[in-house]
Amino acid sequence: MTPLETAQYMLNQDFFSQWMEIKLVEVREHYCLIEMPIKKEMINGLKTVHGGVTFAFADSALAFSSNNTGDAAVALNCMINFTKAVRLGDTLFAESILMADTRKTAVYDIAITNQHKVVVASFRGTVYKIDKKVVDL
Repeated sequence: MTPLETAQYMLNQDFFSQWMEIKLVEVREHYCLIEMPIKKEMINGLKTVHGGVTFAFADSALAFSSNNTGDAAVALNCMINFTKAVRLGDTLFAESILMADTRKTAVYDIAITNQHKVVVASFRGTVYKIDKKVVDL
């Protein structure tokens, strides 16, 4: 499968990413750009997007970029910095770029921006390669 076909295969069985209404915008080997609209169910008591939603969105980008070669990888460590509030009606984009790659691990930087191309969060994720194929899981 191509990287796009692999990412689409994953999305088809990823009901949480489907609930978030994530769309694959661009996918190539070890890279992805995804999009997500902000829904009212994502808003917290301060009338901004719950940080867990932004984290989960970035985590989905990590999954689609780190697994799209067909070799399965799982998150080992992730951290996020929230830089701007996200509000109802916003559309978020997450761009995941491979920064470092070894035999067993890889590191990805993910920039989360809004529809105005303003960075709302930055995320770094390390994945562990589990020596299995995505389609075998």
